[in-house]
Amino acid sequence: MVKRTQAGTAASGRPEDERLGIGKSFTYGIQHVLTMYGGIIAPPLIIGGAAGVSTAEIGLLVASCLFIGGLATILQSFGVPFFGSRLPLVQGTSFAGVATMTAIVADGGLPAVFGSVIASAALGLLITPVFSRLVKYFPPVVTGTVITVIGLSLMPVAAQWAMGNNTKSPEFGSVSNVGLAAMTLAIVLLLSKVAVPAISRLSILLSIVVGTVLAAVLGKADFSKVWDGPIFAVPTPFAFGMPTFDVAAIVSMFIVVLVTLTETTADILAVGEIVDTRVGKRRIGDGLRADMASSAIAPVFNGFMQSAFAQNVGLVAITGIRSRFVVTAGGVILLILGMLPVLGRVVAAIPYPVLGGAGLVLFGTVAASGIKTLSKVDYNGNMNLVIVAASVGMGMIPIAAPEFYHHFPAWVGTIFHSGISSAALTAVVLNLLFNHLKPAKAGGDPSVFATATRVIDYSDLKAFSRLENGDKIVDGKIVDAEGKPVEVRDEEGRPVSYRIGSEPDAHG
Repeated sequence: MVKRTQAGTAASGRPEDERLGIGKSFTYGIQHVLTMYGGIIAPPLIIGGAAGVSTAEIGLLVASCLFIGGLATILQSFGVPFFGSRLPLVQGTSFAGVATMTAIVADGGLPAVFGSVIASAALGLLITPVFSRLVKYFPPVVTGTVITVIGLSLMPVAAQWAMGNNTKSPEFGSVSNVGLAAMTLAIVLLLSKVAVPAISRLSILLSIVVGTVLAAVLGKADFSKVWDGPIFAVPTPFAFGMPTFDVAAIVSMFIVVLVTLTETTADILAVGEIVDTRVGKRRIGDGLRADMASSAIAPVFNGFMQSAFAQNVGLVAITGIRSRFVVTAGGVILLILGMLPVLGRVVAAIPYPVLGGAGLVLFGTVAASGIKTLSKVDYNGNMNLVIVAASVGMGMIPIAAPEFYHHFPAWVGTIFHSGISSAALTAVVLNLLFNHLKPAKAGGDPSVFATATRVIDYSDLKAFSRLENGDKIVDGKIVDAEGKPVEVRDEEGRPVSYRIGSEPDAHG
């Protein structure tokens, strides 16, 4: 047993090994569950809705995702030899694969989704020993683009929910449905502004509760089928049939696996910094193996791809509770909730307009996280702007024109019908082409888009009319407040070599 020291850290010397006792651990563990609850129930609701299954079956999917999320969290935080980072890291159903799985379910149903997750996660498990060498091919310009497209690709789902989800219903798109979604959205925004951190952090979950109560008062919520089924039960393995394995679907999901591995690596490193503990390659590898192992097992219990939840990394930073056993307690709570299918049926009975109003913020937050990552990318004198532009464009095609690939072979449609797969493939290939493969001849402009950063005309330079606050002269060259060089061009847009006090020497 690990003993507490007077400083509050574990006798092992690692802050994450601190034991707070069962009472405190489960109290703080509940907070972790509440923080990620809205995120973990959204994917089964989206995929189940796309598959056209019944309310009871969606309830089963929700319960299954809670159950496998609990198992994955325990494996990641508590750990066993070779599996688990042993850090306060919460696992749950990944948002990264939702759009891809929605595309797969349209053609092959849930069995095809489960098969693609099993096979792609198994491949991911095989490459974890060498993934640290591949991380450099997934810099922020790639991951930021993909995360942004993930959020954008889910916006049509939020809109469909806000309208009522059932296109055959006479109430679809009615003022009452959209109005209920708008009121839920307003509640989210109001609760987010509350000065009490516990309330603002749970604004999504609380808005769903308030919105559902409001819907019940208006007669737009039906909970009559909540008690149709067992209250307590372990998820039945392969409840939706044996998985099927389609090569194109597996390739499409494997792209998601690469993105998931990158995100989990970033979360492991982030939580390591927050906890102030050493995180080496061995620990990252153990964490990634737990990620992929839980993902491969998840479909057996009707679950989907697993990944670390970034919002819970933020919770560790906010609360200062660094013990991994608190997160393990949260995993136990998730496990228990997953064995209460009645709870899943309650979630499945929440009116879609309520989910739509909350989904606008929930999915928008994903896109905003991607934009935040992209803000850290250096766009000066390189092709990163082109990478982002082309990748987002490719990712938006399936969203803007779902029939775009209908005349192509089926495998092309399966891979590219997902905006995430399209964006990820484009971003990775262009990043390799522009940032890793060296050009045969150096010099000159890589592209006109690469000049879409700050440029000063030489004619303006003479009058210093384009200089900004913080600009200075270093060794005869202009640099900005951050010390980055400011490019100078002549009247015809050609770059010039110059030193302050001399005439330009045009070249190009």
